Amino acid sequence: MKKYVLVGTGGRCEMYLNAICGDFKDVASIAALCDTNRTRMQYWNDQLQKKYGIAPLPMYHASEFDQMIADHRPDKVIVTSMDRTHHKYTCRAMELGCDVVTEKPMTIDAPKCQQIIDTKKATGRDIIVTFNYRYAPLNTKVREIIKSGAIGDITTIHFEWLLDTGHGADYFRRWHRNKNNSGGLLVHKATHHFDLVNWWINSYPEMVFAQGDLKFYGKENAENRGIKEFYYRARGSEVAARDPFALHVKPTDERLLGLYYNAEHEDNYFRDQSVFGDGISIEDNMSVMVRYANQAVMTYCLCAHCPWEGYRIVFNGTAGRLEVNKLENPELSWGEGDFNQSFGFHEKLGYRVQPVPEIILQKHWGVAEEVSYTSNAGGHGGGDPRLLSDVFRGATDDPLHHAAGYVDGAMSIMTGIAGNLSMKTGLPVRIKDLIHF
Repeated sequence: MKKYVLVGTGGRCEMYLNAICGDFKDVASIAALCDTNRTRMQYWNDQLQKKYGIAPLPMYHASEFDQMIADHRPDKVIVTSMDRTHHKYTCRAMELGCDVVTEKPMTIDAPKCQQIIDTKKATGRDIIVTFNYRYAPLNTKVREIIKSGAIGDITTIHFEWLLDTGHGADYFRRWHRNKNNSGGLLVHKATHHFDLVNWWINSYPEMVFAQGDLKFYGKENAENRGIKEFYYRARGSEVAARDPFALHVKPTDERLLGLYYNAEHEDNYFRDQSVFGDGISIEDNMSVMVRYANQAVMTYCLCAHCPWEGYRIVFNGTAGRLEVNKLENPELSWGEGDFNQSFGFHEKLGYRVQPVPEIILQKHWGVAEEVSYTSNAGGHGGGDPRLLSDVFRGATDDPLHHAAGYVDGAMSIMTGIAGNLSMKTGLPVRIKDLIHF
């Protein structure tokens, strides 16, 4: 039985708390919670007691992190705090003799990444980075196909990830909108995507060149499109009531109320900020070119204001071509109504995405073939259940190397970190000039 404590009690911690108190209670226990906000910790205590009958857990302020470790002597610390603080708790936990399970991104810039690497080497402790998307059946099938050699050696990759006006906009309402908190979407969001590519092609990035800008969200862009009414936050705003981008929290929404609205008096963090307000320092359109150690080259595009959500990937190899098409979050894109996810059809609005097979394999001089796979239930494309099993029971049978350690965590964020530096300088950036192992 492993003992855990958790630091950071926003929305991301829910998956871990439910896993420990539910499916993995035979191998894991949760001893304490830690955060800067007591109201959020109390919300989870209430939820755990209601759902699992668990007695209230001790609650520690973030400034009492060391005391929590001393009081409970956990085996592992789960880090689900704001991205800019991941390195702080990860390194201190290892220094105090604990292993770490951390949410992605492992951290947000090169100095913090180097600090984690150095602390890991000095302490010998273990770090697990939770890359859910690796475990999704679709992504696993892509890894199997590439590893089999079906399309030969990978020469070029084109990867397009689209965030819709429901999910994408949300990054511009929350703390993520400040690049100092999140590293921007090239780090916070794209770490998933860059890790997938590293894993799929079994290589790491060497050089990155990127361009990006805030082209849709933000007050200046709204003014340029003729918007004249503005508000700071949605709650109590008549202007927000007419804004389809506004977050409106209903009186029955226990989760948003408990974690954010009822917690505002402690830290003045507003979850429902306007996506067309001031103070947004992250980009919503980014294009990146990456050269890998195996000499493959990727072009990557991320757009955060699209009418539908999903991703399209093309792998060109010396023996053929592999295409991947995935539609995600249809309910956020089209609202109410019956929706056929496989074919992108909404009964009220009609086709918005052409019916395209999810995986298409075509070898040289061969016919294009649709590749099937067995889907799973669960978040992140069905990846969450398998990930959680590996985290809490251990990755015992892992021929495709789904489980990710600190090197994987570092190399996934370094593409985005180098991309941020490239956008700032206008120059290509070598990874080896930023960190070393």
